[in-house]
Amino acid sequence: MKGALPMLTRRNSLLLIAATLGLAACGGGNWETSYTPVAAPAANFRLAAVSVTVPNTLTVSESETVYVPKADIVWVEEPAGDRRAQVKAIFEEGISAGASGLRGATPVRIEAVVQKFHALNMKSRYSAPAGTGVYDIAFVARIVDARTGAVLVPDQLIRADAPALTGAAGAQEQAQGKTQRKANVAQISATIAGWLGLGPDNRTSFRRMGG
Repeated sequence: MKGALPMLTRRNSLLLIAATLGLAACGGGNWETSYTPVAAPAANFRLAAVSVTVPNTLTVSESETVYVPKADIVWVEEPAGDRRAQVKAIFEEGISAGASGLRGATPVRIEAVVQKFHALNMKSRYSAPAGTGVYDIAFVARIVDARTGAVLVPDQLIRADAPALTGAAGAQEQAQGKTQRKANVAQISATIAGWLGLGPDNRTSFRRMGG
């Protein structure tokens, strides 16, 4: 019995190492929030509409058998349903909030095409090792004149990656009502605001396992 505790501790350590290696194998490395800020013309823009497309070609996973499912869309926090429609709503809300400060004379429409929206499945949210987990978000955005359709800001790839809480921290965050949906809407909003010069420049990069 004297050796039971060290053996248990070592076993737990090995399990943690295995889980961490599993995350590393599935996804890990460099992440970023990145964009090229819209220049002075943005001061003359007024938000008239937001249009978001989630292509049917994007793959969707609701797998709970691995920490990081291989798919373009990983979204399971909301009730079962059309995941593309749910992701579309998240982007519409985030972009609309981030661009709400546009008060110029020219009515514009922001058009976005989702490239990737990889949030956490519940396996990662509640049991992945601390210090892992990434919201992997990418989309192409442009700005057009809402009246004529003329392109005012051409297509640009925008990344809005952000660290995500997992394990005990993730469970605590969820219990406090700080859902993944709220976190992702806020991240998209902050990124759009930074892109348009309406808020702080939130461009950054980080290293983390997940995504």
